[in-house]
Amino acid sequence: MPRPLDRAPSPRLPRTRRRPPPWAIAFAAFGLVPAGAALAAGHPAPIEALEREGLEVFGEFDAPGDLTGYAASHQGQPMTVFVTADGQHAIVGNLIDGEANNLSTAPLERLVQGPQDARTWQELGDSAWIADGDADAERIVYVFTDPNCPYCRRLWQESRPWVEAGRVQLRHVMVGILDPQSPRQAISMLAADDPSAVLAAHESGTPVTVMDKLPRHLEEQLQGNHQLFRGFGMIATPGVVYRRDGQLEMTQGLPEPDQLDVIMGSPRP
Repeated sequence: MPRPLDRAPSPRLPRTRRRPPPWAIAFAAFGLVPAGAALAAGHPAPIEALEREGLEVFGEFDAPGDLTGYAASHQGQPMTVFVTADGQHAIVGNLIDGEANNLSTAPLERLVQGPQDARTWQELGDSAWIADGDADAERIVYVFTDPNCPYCRRLWQESRPWVEAGRVQLRHVMVGILDPQSPRQAISMLAADDPSAVLAAHESGTPVTVMDKLPRHLEEQLQGNHQLFRGFGMIATPGVVYRRDGQLEMTQGLPEPDQLDVIMGSPRP
């Protein structure tokens, strides 16, 4: 097992959720949307008008004050829309009760966050990644990894106890963003006969041998990984995506030791 690098200051960014909080809405906040079209698909006219602007409706729910609530999203941002009893107007934003409780939170988590998380988890599974650990491990963690990222290497080293115990499989979603050679190195690792062995050797200090001619399909897959990376709003590697209490969460940069226990789903073996 390689000797861990001496710990030095590293970019430790705060943990963030896959999606911004419900009040971070993209195109309106507590705005009145006038009726402007006939009913369609059972939705009131204001909802249909918003759908033409890109709103995606996941479901409806009962709300106080003769309102009907709609759990939706716009450009990936969860949001609630409340339609008046006459079906002619809608209020976009959060509904607060007399004790300052946000009545939008639970519907968004149930109707929007869950389906979005499931879709995002599938997108990660369909990306170009290199397995690190037992395929039958109970826990899967995705890591956006650049071949020239020293903190990716340190995360690889610090994760060995969980991986070698068979508890966790890391899936390294390869990106090439830190160095001009990173894309060629990432693709060469993905194209190897045994990508897992090449990744382990590289993170242990043996540089990857770069291919002379890169497979076109892997170049396209790497670009897909970059789009996924940006879709998470990430700016630093390693970028870690994992499940906690049924919800998707993420970190950027090298996690603190206590946060690593959370990511791996158990204390260090």
